[in-house]
Amino acid sequence: MIFLAALGSLAAIALFCWLLFTLAVFALPVFIGATVGAWAYGSGAGLVGAIVVGLAAAASTLAAGQLLLAVARPLWLKLIVAGAFVAPAAFAGFHATHGIVKHLMPSDGWQTAFAIIGALAVGTTAFVRIAGMTTGPDQNRWALARA
Repeated sequence: MIFLAALGSLAAIALFCWLLFTLAVFALPVFIGATVGAWAYGSGAGLVGAIVVGLAAAASTLAAGQLLLAVARPLWLKLIVAGAFVAPAAFAGFHATHGIVKHLMPSDGWQTAFAIIGALAVGTTAFVRIAGMTTGPDQNRWALARA
């Protein structure tokens, strides 16, 4: 039974890490959607109204980010938009890694060190995925053919 519990724990950690890396790009829209939804609920919109307003805010944030990445010409503007999406992902990666690591090692210094490594890994993954949104596969293929 102890072996099955350890295997189950490892499977759960692997599942949560996979979810974290897969959904890291959506940290900013989720944060904005939750914040706007909480504001709407606090202002008296009710539960259904708050959910609808939060989902609309999250969807519009994601759409605006993808539109800016696709339309913006200067690289500095694309980097600012990408940074706006990467920063919450790295923040979430730090806290998710810290939450996992604090159960595995007692030293606060090592917990923080591994949490920083996790934040860098999640932030890098989010940046690579966001950078992949800027150019389509056809543009990459033609760029490689010309080189």
